Amino acid sequence: MNRKIILTATFMGALAIMFGAFGAHGLKKVLTPEQLITFETGVKYQIYHALFLCFVVLLPGLSDKIRSAVFYCTSLGVLFFSGSIYLLATGSVTGIDFKPFGWITPIGGLLMIVGWILVFIDFFKKKA
Repeated sequence: MNRKIILTATFMGALAIMFGAFGAHGLKKVLTPEQLITFETGVKYQIYHALFLCFVVLLPGLSDKIRSAVFYCTSLGVLFFSGSIYLLATGSVTGIDFKPFGWITPIGGLLMIVGWILVFIDFFKKKA
């Protein structure tokens, strides 16, 4: 499981850097400042959670069951949250209205929160 988490985290981190560069350089002239800020929010949360997954791998004492649940919640959460934000922010460029799918964004956010809470609960239960 740790190998899968590290591979996912590093891929997610590399993509976040690419999307950040693309947003800063490639989209700067075609998006409004508000759309750019929205796009950057997706990038930030993606990189934060790539780092979170690296942290999760290094946590001693985290049960395999919880580690797996955190991995899936976080990965799916980033896909839903950041992915939907990227699509919503670039809708004016692609010409595709993704607003009807905007409900996916908070579900992604909730999944990321659940990942953090699972780590908290697992360690809170431990006595030492």
